[in-house]
Amino acid sequence: MTPYPFSAVVGLADLRLALLLTAVSPAVGGVLVRGEKGTAKSTIVRALAALLPDVAVVRGCRFACDPAAPDPACPDGPHAPDSPHFRRPATLVELPVGATEDRVVGTLDIQRALADGVKAYEPGLLAAAHRGVLYVDEVNLLPDHLVDLLLDAAAMGRAHVERDGVSVKHAARFLLVGTMNPEEGEPRPQLVDRFGLVVTVAAPRDATDRAEVVRRRLAYEADPDGFAARFEGDERELAARIAAARERLPHVALPDHELDRIARVCLAYGVDGMRADIVVARCAVALAAWHGRDVVTADDVRDAARLALPHRRRKDPLDPPGTDEEKLDEALAEAEAQQQEADRAAQQQPGDDTDPDDDPPPPGGGPGDGGPGPDDRGPAPQQNGGGTGPAPQQEQAPNPPGDGQGQTAAAAAAPTGAAYRTRNLSIARRGTGGHTGKRSPAYARRGRVVGSRVPQGKLAGAPHLPATLRAALHRRGTQQGGAGSDLGGGAMARAAGRGQTVHPRDLREAVHVGREANLVLFVVDASGSMAARKRMTIVKTAVLSLLRDAYQRRDRIGMITFRGHEAEQVLPPTSSHEVGVMRLASLRTGGRTPLAAGLRTAAATIATERRRDPRRRPLLIVVTDGRATSGPDPVTVAPALAGVSTVVVDCESGPIRLNLAGRLASALGADLMPLDALEVNGAATPRRAA
Repeated sequence: MTPYPFSAVVGLADLRLALLLTAVSPAVGGVLVRGEKGTAKSTIVRALAALLPDVAVVRGCRFACDPAAPDPACPDGPHAPDSPHFRRPATLVELPVGATEDRVVGTLDIQRALADGVKAYEPGLLAAAHRGVLYVDEVNLLPDHLVDLLLDAAAMGRAHVERDGVSVKHAARFLLVGTMNPEEGEPRPQLVDRFGLVVTVAAPRDATDRAEVVRRRLAYEADPDGFAARFEGDERELAARIAAARERLPHVALPDHELDRIARVCLAYGVDGMRADIVVARCAVALAAWHGRDVVTADDVRDAARLALPHRRRKDPLDPPGTDEEKLDEALAEAEAQQQEADRAAQQQPGDDTDPDDDPPPPGGGPGDGGPGPDDRGPAPQQNGGGTGPAPQQEQAPNPPGDGQGQTAAAAAAPTGAAYRTRNLSIARRGTGGHTGKRSPAYARRGRVVGSRVPQGKLAGAPHLPATLRAALHRRGTQQGGAGSDLGGGAMARAAGRGQTVHPRDLREAVHVGREANLVLFVVDASGSMAARKRMTIVKTAVLSLLRDAYQRRDRIGMITFRGHEAEQVLPPTSSHEVGVMRLASLRTGGRTPLAAGLRTAAATIATERRRDPRRRPLLIVVTDGRATSGPDPVTVAPALAGVSTVVVDCESGPIRLNLAGRLASALGADLMPLDALEVNGAATPRRAA
C-alpha cells in the first residue's frame, strides 16, 4: 500500500522538524517520539523514508556498502573502487518488540551449514538498516538484551556478532527513530540518551484540526494512490529541500560565541557528560542548513536546545511532568544573561567613560535583543496534558482527625527526604519470566543463553543451533558404528558437507536467563508507634527510595497502610509509580497498631492479583517495628502468606530493642533488613531472620 504522505500529517510541527533535521544530518543521533496512543507517531515515521535521497550501493553487497567509500572490513568485501553499483531508495527497517537476538544481529546460515558444510553468516536487521532508518515502535518495551545491542551499534556505528560459531563485524550506521507511550513505562536512561532529539506529542485540542485529521485519514483509506497524488508536489519540495540542506551542511559555520552559548546552556541545565553539547551543536548546524543559512544564529541554538536537552537533565525519575521545560526556560534565560554580560564586557574598552551598569537589559533579554520573548520561534515540545506543580515530596496533607483511641493523629504528614539508592530486594529462586524487567532472576524466552535442553513437546523458544547440529551428528555417527564421538569442527564440516538431515528428535531449544518484573507490595506501619515526626520522615524516605527502585526495575506496585483498628489499601496494584509517591507524601500517622490487619489485607491483595495475572510473582515488603497493639497476634496470619517472598524492614530504634520485627520475619520465613541497611552505602548489612 502507498505510504501516508509526510506532508499530509496535520500539526505535530516539532516532530516534523526533528525528523527533517535528522534526515539532513544523521549525525544528530535520531529521534525519540513520546506520546499517547493514536497521535500518528508511527504514521509520520514511516512516511519519512520516502523523503530521503536515494543511496548508491555496491552490487551484490548484503551490507549496503557505498561504492565511493566502501567498508574495508565488509564481510562481503573487499570492494574494488570501480565495483558495479546501483541506486535504490533508503530502507526503512522496523524492529518489532518481539524480535529475537539472532534476527537483530544475524546468525549462522543454517541452510548453508547443513547443505554445504560451511560456516556462513546471515545478516540481521542491523545490517539491513545500514545507511537507512531503523524504526523501533514501543521502544520502552524492548527487552534489555536487545537494548544493549542497539546501544553498542549506535555508539560504535558497527555491529559485532559473536554467536553460533560465527565472528563478524560490519558497519551499522542508521537513523534511529523510536516511538513510545509513557503510560506503559519508561525505557532505560542509557537508551534515551542515545537519541539526539526527543519530542513529546499529543492529539490536537482544536476541534477543527481533529476533524481535518479524520477527513484526511478517511480519504487516504478510500483511495491511497489518489490521496498521495494530492501531496506529491509538497513531498517533492521537502525531498529537494533535504537534499539541498545536506549539500549546504558541510559549509555552515558555527561561530565561537554561539559555541559559548551552547556550553552555557548545557551547564545551566545540569546535563551529564559532553554528549548534550555535541548534539545541540550538530542540531544547530542542521537548523541553519535547513533554513538556508551559512552561519548558526542564536535562534538556531535556542531551537536546538529545546529539542535536544529536555531528556538529558539530571533528575529524579518520579519528578512531576513539566519540570524539564521549566528548567530549560530558566537555563536559556540564564545563558542569555551571561552572553549579554560577556558581550558588554568585550565592548567595554579600558578608559571608556561608559558605565556598564547604565540601563541594563532585563534578565534573559527580550525580543529585540535575541532573548526569548512573546514571539520566540523556538519549538516547544508539546505536553501530554501534564501540568507543573510542587514535587510530591513537598506535598502536605491536611490535619487529620483523631482515631477514636484516645490518641490524636499527627498534626501534619511528616515530610519526605531525598530518595537514595537502595539494595536490590529480589526473589531468590528463579521464576518463569512472566514479565520482562530488572528485579528477580528468571528463565525467559529471551535473554542470555546459558545452555540447551530437549524441548518438552512443542518447541517453546528459539532453537539452539550448535546443540541441534551436535545431536544430529551424534545420531548419525552412532548409526554408522560409533564414529559420532568425533564432534569437532572438522567432523561437523565433513558430515554436513555430505548433507545432514535433522530429525525432530535432534532439536534442542536454547535456555535463556534474564530478569523479570514483580508485583512489589508495600505494607507500611502508620500507627502511633511510628508517629514520631523525625522517625516517620526516615521511614517515608526509605519507602520513597523503594518506590523509585521499583520504577526503575519496571515493577507493578501496591501500598497498604495500617493504623487504628484497620488496614487500608491506599494504592491498588498499578504501574503508575507517581501516584504511589503522592499517596506516600500525604500518609497520615497515629493510633494503635493493627499489624495483623495489614498482613491479612496483603494476603487478600496478592490472592486477587494471582488470579488476575498468575505469571507475575509478588514480593512483599513489610515496613514496621513489629509492635502490634490492636487485633490478634500477627504471627497467626503468617500461614496466609506462605510461599510469598517477603522482606521485613525493621524500623525499631532506641537503646532498648525488643526484636519484634525479627519474630515476625521468622514466622513469615522472610528476610530481615534493618532500616539503616536499606541504603546501598549504609553501614549495616541485611540479615536472615532467626
